[in-house]
Amino acid sequence: MTQSRASQISLDDTPYYHCICRCVRRAFLCGRDHYSGQDYEHRRQWVVDRLALLVEVFAVDLCAYAVMSNHYHLVLKIDRQSALSWSPEEVAARWMRLFSCQPLVARWQANVADTAETLRALEIVDSWRARLFDLGWFMKCLNEHLARRANEEDQCAGRFWESRYKSQALLDEKSLLRCMAYVDLNPVRAGLAETPEASDYTSVQQRSEMLRQNGPEEDTITPQLLPFVDEHTIEAEDEETLSRVRLLDYLELVDATGRAIVAGKRGVIAGDAAGVLERLNIDQRAWLRHMAPRKCRIPLALGSLVRLQAFAASTGRCWVSGQRFACALG
Repeated sequence: MTQSRASQISLDDTPYYHCICRCVRRAFLCGRDHYSGQDYEHRRQWVVDRLALLVEVFAVDLCAYAVMSNHYHLVLKIDRQSALSWSPEEVAARWMRLFSCQPLVARWQANVADTAETLRALEIVDSWRARLFDLGWFMKCLNEHLARRANEEDQCAGRFWESRYKSQALLDEKSLLRCMAYVDLNPVRAGLAETPEASDYTSVQQRSEMLRQNGPEEDTITPQLLPFVDEHTIEAEDEETLSRVRLLDYLELVDATGRAIVAGKRGVIAGDAAGVLERLNIDQRAWLRHMAPRKCRIPLALGSLVRLQAFAASTGRCWVSGQRFACALG
């Protein structure tokens, strides 16, 4: 049964969410259509360009992404506190990078509005502020833009996306790591790349390139990823986030997991990945079962059993699926 987006998002429980969106029928977001022979590879850069703009405008950080032929994955962090700290002038400036300015707000910006108009303009700006840390508005600004460009290029009209985007709450550090690795390994699992760093249009490739080059190439547009403090640990607010995981540990973890899933291509699990799994108290067999491709319904949230129960209470549910995996992974 379709559920409202408000019942699936609880910023009090977690700011991290995994979002998935898929094209309708055999439509191609990117890649080559084997039926028509048409190549849509250039559309991957559309997604990256739009993400680069949106993460600059919204109070939303990008943790991981993967752009596939007919769908994409995002792991996002909603930074509500940053949005609440912005001045009205900054909120208006950010909003108008995407949308036209309302006349009343324009009068307020020009300092020609009277008291009543000023109050109304500030109310409008406050509504924009709420939208700038709203997951639905972020995805709307991404999907609507891509659909319009694709339909214009294809010279057609109608639905481009299969349905509204799907979201999955990531309630703790283990769930965030699992999901980021799952997203980064999408091209490897699909047989499109031999190694994670060779996976085009993924966050793991972007992080690897930045590590090798000490920064992106000047002519390359890439979205800003959630930064690593001193290039060793992901920026964290408390001990329950990724503060214990180094960048190199994460890259080794992604590589080792990919080796295990596609053993026929890459060999066996690297022994040095066990340090990360043991340090986070993650059962190796349960981890690999979770990372394997599957067609079952995506759980609404991922996390420890205690965090799942708290999320269910916050969103008005009697239960949340995924408890078996939560118990197995500790």
